Amino acid sequence: MLGGAEYTTNTANAMIHLYRAEVGKMTAYRQRLDMTTNWAVVTSAGLASFALGNSDNSHVTFLFAMFMNYFFLHLEARRFRVYEISHHRVRIMERFFFPSVLNEKVDPNWYLLLLAELARPRSPMTRTDSIGWRLRRNYLWIYAVILMAWFAKLDIDRSKAQPFSPRSLIDVAAIGQLPGWIVLVLVAAFYAFLIRLAIRATRDYPLEEG
Repeated sequence: MLGGAEYTTNTANAMIHLYRAEVGKMTAYRQRLDMTTNWAVVTSAGLASFALGNSDNSHVTFLFAMFMNYFFLHLEARRFRVYEISHHRVRIMERFFFPSVLNEKVDPNWYLLLLAELARPRSPMTRTDSIGWRLRRNYLWIYAVILMAWFAKLDIDRSKAQPFSPRSLIDVAAIGQLPGWIVLVLVAAFYAFLIRLAIRATRDYPLEEG
């Protein structure tokens, strides 16, 4: 019986192969997560070097870096959700199958949870929450560096144009006919949006785990 403490050889072998497959999938997606983060870091560093390397280069480069990182963030969040699906299956087997093999008493109907996850895979988090989790782990730091570098670029452009005044830093943030104060408000709203996503991110595991 699958829910009991004893398993047939075929059942045990099938469970072990499933466990190895899910761990292998987790490892592959863990590497993909790291790869996406590396893309974000390298892209941000390259764009920052370009913008700060020549005083004639526009500060808009940093706004483009913010956009590119948002694209990488969404890509990484999607990969993170797939990673969490395998992670949840692995946790089910670690929580029930292996303890029962080692003669620990477990819920005899635990396999129904695993069957449900195999029949209809689901991530323990929404897409929005997965974005928030990746923001917490990596991207808020990347965005913080981009923001500081952007202000440094604005200050450099301001110092070339005129002596410092409370208004001058806003003026140099302009993009074409778009006033600088609008650009600053949009950037502030975008960062507030990211911080809100990071704070509100949750995970919902059917098991009692964090």
